[in-house]
Amino acid sequence: MSHTTLGRWSVKLIIVFFALIILVQIIAAVGRSQGAFDSSSLNVFQLLMPIIIIPAGVCGVAAFVTGIISIIKSKERSVFVFFSTAIGLFVLLFVLGEFLFPH
Repeated sequence: MSHTTLGRWSVKLIIVFFALIILVQIIAAVGRSQGAFDSSSLNVFQLLMPIIIIPAGVCGVAAFVTGIISIIKSKERSVFVFFSTAIGLFVLLFVLGEFLFPH
């Protein structure tokens, strides 16, 4: 386990990231089963998706930043911090890819 405060924050943020991603998957499955995404009208499922995805992305990027600071500044060597920092890096790369190369 982590010995620094920033290392603990990094691990907690990546856990929140995964919890929010699981929540989005549940909302998407329920919405699909009720046909919410078939119609062109706006409904609660279409509103909930970005409301949950955006904080999930912020948590992933924040986990990367706090993990990097913890590793460099405080010489953190916990496996959990390295894992959360690596996942946060992938989230950061995904977010940057979406902004730099939109589709």
